[in-house]
Amino acid sequence: MSGIEGLEPVATFCGKCSCGCPQLFVDSSATADRRIVLTDDFGQRVQMSADQFSSLIEDAKAGRLDGAAKA
Repeated sequence: MSGIEGLEPVATFCGKCSCGCPQLFVDSSATADRRIVLTDDFGQRVQMSADQFSSLIEDAKAGRLDGAAKA
């Protein structure tokens, strides 16, 4: 995937397919409100703050995202 140079890789979410996998990065050079970067296997990206990402993690741990995984 292009455009990820200089980003610190954190995790790869592999669906065990050959089409690429979503990835999670930290962009230390970005402003605080855009430091967390999620990429998808279609070349798109979402940038968010660490606080926003923490909120997402809390929701996942609490099971509030389980329905989305089953959709």
